[in-house]
Amino acid sequence: MNKPYIVGIAGGSGSGKTFFLKCFLEHFTPDEVCLVSQDDYYIPVAHKMTKEENKLYNFDLPDTIDHQHFQEDISKLLNKETILKHEYTFNNPDAIPKVLEIKPAPILIVEGLFILHFKDIAQLLDMKVFIEADEDIALQRRLKRDLIERGYSHDDVMYKWLNHVVPAYKEYLLPYKNECHPIITNNKHVADDIMAVTEEISANLRARLF
Repeated sequence: MNKPYIVGIAGGSGSGKTFFLKCFLEHFTPDEVCLVSQDDYYIPVAHKMTKEENKLYNFDLPDTIDHQHFQEDISKLLNKETILKHEYTFNNPDAIPKVLEIKPAPILIVEGLFILHFKDIAQLLDMKVFIEADEDIALQRRLKRDLIERGYSHDDVMYKWLNHVVPAYKEYLLPYKNECHPIITNNKHVADDIMAVTEEISANLRARLF
């Protein structure tokens, strides 16, 4: 193929997007698919902030992303160039980010909250996957992740959920839902369901591209 097939995967916090991606990628070899994550393009600000400022800072806005760099790296992969990128360290100023080497492949996955809102990126997508979950289920997943894995307090998680996460989802992602296919509702805590969906999508892509 002359041009990589671009799959956009969008989903709000707690929708199960990370698990979906993990399952999806297992159906391909590293030579067949590459992944670019919007999260790796956050403009670094953590090292300049106090813990209180960090708690109040809204990371769920499009202008927190280095949109130009994000788009340029996608273009490089489309031109079959390898890119180097520091991984996102979840706003932890003490973490040392790894350097990610992303090589071009026949399938390019672009994932993130704002990929449909960024029009220059959205128009590149050959397939748009929308992953959603009921708000109460998504919140429970977010609480489990942030309390256990990232050490945030319950109050901090709830503040960001109510003031940052939900408003951003409703403004910058939900309006584009009807432009997507497939739309995947992920309310169950059953891995087999997502595995079956990714297997079906992957089989269709493989039949089309390889």
